[in-house]
Amino acid sequence: MKPLLILGVVGALLAVLTVTVLYKAIDVPSPNAAFQTQTTHVYYRGGHQEVGQFAQQKRDSIPFSEMPDLVKDAVVAAEDRTFWTNPGIDLKGIIRAALSNAKGNETQGASTITQQYVKILYLTQEHSYKRKIKEAIVARKVAKEQSKEEVLAGYLNTIYFGRGAYGIQAAAATWFGKDAKDLNLRESVVLASVINNPTLYDPANGEHNKQSLIDRTRHVLKGMVTMGKITPDEAERAGRHLPKFAKGRQGSVFAGQRGHAMALVKNELLRLGVATQSEIDGGGLKIYTTLDKKVMKADEDAINQIRPDGVPQLHTAIANVEPGTGALRGFWGGQDYLKSQLNWALAGDKVGSSFKPFALAAGLEAGYSLKDTFDGNSPYYYNGQGTGQYVVNEEAGHDWGPVNLIKATEKSINSAFADLTMSIPDGPDKIRETAYAMGIPKYSARGGVNNMFQSPGLEANSGIALGQATIAPVNMANAYATFANQGEAAKLYVIDKVVDRDGNVLYKHRTKTHRAIDADVSADATYAMQQVIKSGTATAAAAIGRPAAGKTGTATSEDPNGGHDFTSSAWFVGFTPQLSTAVMYNRTGDRGQPLPLAGYISNEFGGHYPAMTWAVAMREALEGEPVESLPPPAWVDGKAPESGHAAKPTKTPKPSCKEDPKQKRCKTAAPTPTVSATPSPTPTPSPSQPGNKPTKTLTLFPTASSSPTVDCTATPNDPACTQNPNDGTAGGTTQ
Repeated sequence: MKPLLILGVVGALLAVLTVTVLYKAIDVPSPNAAFQTQTTHVYYRGGHQEVGQFAQQKRDSIPFSEMPDLVKDAVVAAEDRTFWTNPGIDLKGIIRAALSNAKGNETQGASTITQQYVKILYLTQEHSYKRKIKEAIVARKVAKEQSKEEVLAGYLNTIYFGRGAYGIQAAAATWFGKDAKDLNLRESVVLASVINNPTLYDPANGEHNKQSLIDRTRHVLKGMVTMGKITPDEAERAGRHLPKFAKGRQGSVFAGQRGHAMALVKNELLRLGVATQSEIDGGGLKIYTTLDKKVMKADEDAINQIRPDGVPQLHTAIANVEPGTGALRGFWGGQDYLKSQLNWALAGDKVGSSFKPFALAAGLEAGYSLKDTFDGNSPYYYNGQGTGQYVVNEEAGHDWGPVNLIKATEKSINSAFADLTMSIPDGPDKIRETAYAMGIPKYSARGGVNNMFQSPGLEANSGIALGQATIAPVNMANAYATFANQGEAAKLYVIDKVVDRDGNVLYKHRTKTHRAIDADVSADATYAMQQVIKSGTATAAAAIGRPAAGKTGTATSEDPNGGHDFTSSAWFVGFTPQLSTAVMYNRTGDRGQPLPLAGYISNEFGGHYPAMTWAVAMREALEGEPVESLPPPAWVDGKAPESGHAAKPTKTPKPSCKEDPKQKRCKTAAPTPTVSATPSPTPTPSPSQPGNKPTKTLTLFPTASSSPTVDCTATPNDPACTQNPNDGTAGGTTQ
C-alpha cells in the first residue's frame, strides 16, 4: 500500500505542477475577429454558386441592465445552476465528461456558462482535450478578471439562440418580434431552453420538436423553482403551453427545393460528425456539396413539364447519381419545403418491378444466361404444384410460355422473375445480397442520405424480385449507377468538402468503389434493360436521344377496406454511362396512407409519367455532354444451377383481330398500317380524368405501339437482331 500511496502523491503533485505551469503560460487571448462573420455557406458543385446559408447572422448587443431578470434566471437554470458561486469551471463535470469520453461514449461538454462564453468568444471549435484544457484555464482567468455580471452579459450577447439569432436581443426579435426587455416568463424560458439544441427545440421543425421543447421548458421551470426564482404555481401555469411565435422566420431562403437541399446537407454533416449544430449554424463553415445546379434545374423543368396539375395528393421525386463516384448530382424532393419538409427523394416508396434488375444480376451471377428460359405463364405457383401462393402477370392470365431473360426484362413478366427467384439456389437471399452490394442500403433508423427511411420491407422471400420493399430514389439511382459503372459500386454521398473559417479542411470525401457484380454480368443485364426502352415497357424514355437502359416499376398496396389491391407508386429508373436517374410518382392521403393512382391520373404505370419525366430530366441534364455507348452484351453462360431452363422458342401471344385483322381467323382483313420511323405523339389523357393537362403531354415520346419495327433482314447488325437466335421475337417487334 505504501508504494501506491507514494505514487499517488507524486502523481497529484505532478498534476498540480502541470496545471500551475499551464495556468501561467496561457493568457486570455484577444476576442475572435471572425466572430462577427460566422455565417456558414453551402455551395453547389465547383464551389462558385451558392445553394444557401445557414443562420444568416442577426446580432444586437444590449447592456446587462436591459436584460430582464427572468431571462437571466432562466438561462442560469437551464445551463449552469451554480453559475453565481462556481469559479468559472466545473471540475467534477470535467472529470465526469473525461471518463465518459474515455469509455467511448458520446462526447460530453461539461461546460459552465463561463466556459461556453470563452469557447465562443476566444477559442476555436476544435474537438480535442488540448482545447478543453485551454478552455478551462482561460475560463478560470476570465472568472477572476471579470465580474459575474460581466460574464453573463457577454454570454447573453454572444450565445446562439437558433433561427440565425446571436444574443438575447436578436433572439427576442426573431422568435417573438419584441425587445428583450419585454419578454415574459414563458418566452424567457423558451429562449433559455433552445440554447441547448436550437434545431431540436425549434417547434417549426415538426411535432416531435415541439414536444421536445415543451419538455425542456418544464425542466427549466422546475430548475427556476429549485433556485427560488419563481413559485411552483407560476411554473405550472407557464408550462401549460408554448407562447405565440413570430411568423415568417425562413422566408424565401428555404423556399422550393433549396430548403430540402439545406436540410439534407445539415443532416449529413451531423451524421458524419463533421460539425455540431452550433458550428453549422454559426461556425463560419464553407460546405462544398456534390449537387450540380444544372442537374437540379433539369429535374425541376421535367416535373413542371410532365406532372399533371390539380392533383395535390400526387407526389413526385427524382434523384440523379454519377456512376463511379456515388456523387448525388441532383434531386427533386417534392413540394415546396416551406409547405412540407418531407423529401420524397429520401423517403421513397415501394419500387415494384424496378427491383427486377437485381434479380436478373443475381441469376446471371448464379450461372444462368440471358438465353435461358423461365416460366412466362400466369399464374405461376411458387410450389410448382398449382396450390398455395402464386403470382400473376400484369394482365391476369397472360401466358408467354417459356421466355428468356431478355424478353422477361423487356416486357416485365412477373411469372418469369418468380421462376428465376425460385431457380437460384437460396434465391431470395442471393437477390437481396446482390442489391445490398450494388448500393441498396440495409434498413436503419439512423438518419442521413445513406440510410434514412431506406429498404423497410426488403425481406428475403419468394416475392422479393417484384419489389415490395420501400427504397429511396437516391438509393435506386445509386444502385443502377453500379450497372452504368460496369459492376463497380460506390457509396452515395453529398458532402464533398468542409472548410472552417480559418481555411482548415475539416472533412474531404474519398471515393472508394468495390466490385459488386462481375463486369460481364453487368453488361448483359444492361443489354436486357436497353430492350425495355427500345421495345418494352418504357419506350417513352427513348426520347432521351442517346443510348440508355432502365426498368419500369409499378407497385401495389393492399386496400385496408378489403377491396382489390391498387397501384400506389410508379417508377422508372435508368442510366447512361454519365448519369443514373430514378423517378418516382406516388399518391398518399392526408395521414400518409397509400391511395390508388388509377383514376386519379390518366396513366398509373411507370412507362408513362415516370418514363417521360426521366427523359426530359436526363436530356436537359446531359445537354452538351458527349454521347457515349453502353457496353455490348458479353453473353455470359455459366453452369446453370438447375436443368430445365435451356433456350427455347418464345411463345408470342396471339394478337386480337383489332390488333391484327389480317389473321386467317378474322372475318375481315384490313390494310396493314404503315409504321413511320418518326415516333407518333403520346395520346392526350381523357379530359374526364382529374388533373389532366394536355399541354404537358409531350409529342416527342414514342409509345409502344409506335416504336419502329426493326427489319433484321435489312439491318442484320442492329443490336436488336443479335438476341438469342432461339428467341422467335428477335428485333423486339412483338408487343
